[in-house]
Amino acid sequence: MTTDSFRLALCAYNLSTGGASRDAFLAGIAARLERARNDGARLLVLPEYLSEAFLAWKPDGLLPTEELAWMAGEADALLPALKDLVARHGISLIAGSMPWPAPGGQGGYVNRAFALLADGREVVHDKLALTPFEKDPETWLLTPGAHVPLFEIEGVRMAMLICLDVEMPALSCLIAQDAPDVLLVPSMTSSLAGYHRVFGCARARAVELMSAVAVCGVVGAAPGTTQNDTNVSGAALYLPCEPSLGYTGIGGELPPVDGMAGEEPYLVVDVPVGEIRTLRAGGAEVWPGAWSAAGMSLQRHGDGT
Repeated sequence: MTTDSFRLALCAYNLSTGGASRDAFLAGIAARLERARNDGARLLVLPEYLSEAFLAWKPDGLLPTEELAWMAGEADALLPALKDLVARHGISLIAGSMPWPAPGGQGGYVNRAFALLADGREVVHDKLALTPFEKDPETWLLTPGAHVPLFEIEGVRMAMLICLDVEMPALSCLIAQDAPDVLLVPSMTSSLAGYHRVFGCARARAVELMSAVAVCGVVGAAPGTTQNDTNVSGAALYLPCEPSLGYTGIGGELPPVDGMAGEEPYLVVDVPVGEIRTLRAGGAEVWPGAWSAAGMSLQRHGDGT
């Protein structure tokens, strides 16, 4: 199957609206799926650490060091219902990311993003590049993943990274070997600095990969949070900076907000898949193709030796 255009919806989920129970949370996801479907989207993307919303109904006395295991248990309980919502609404869902037991019996937890596809498939990505917070034994001690998933939705080739992953140029070189049409990047950033790092690097990846890059993050704060009381983000689709795509590299962009007034950026965009494939096949102005700097060397001068 091939397509010239693919419509997706990006929702910078406001954690304050998650509800006080599993049922309330699921009702909110259902409403967002229905909105995206009514807007003609074939995929709804939700952000990193959507699971923060679960803390609104956490048990009394839960310690920060116990939150990962508890959220992973809630994720396991909610996943079948999320899959049912996808089947009911008939569009695919990036269900944000949630803690999940690390694969291979190694113990600990990964930060796992779930792609729940309308055809019944499930694709996951475990965050590769962990922040200092995600390596702190006093709070959320996580284990890094080891793979970048490549998959298709209705003939459109996709890959997933999570937040800090997109800031790693080495991962861009890896992905460039088999570049997707769309790179999906759910994120969570506590301030404008983090927002600009993630979104700025996402924009660079679109140029490097000659691909579309879709990114959105959580905003607001979940009742019951102990670690993430500020979240600043927006939503954007970045494109290669080519004349046929409007020169600027911006397919759609909503500015960052903190969500404390109830804002929830929501962006519906059409990914020009056909044109991206044409550009990658030789129609771009200067793009050299996948380029890893193999065979190059760093030459130092003027060090006095």
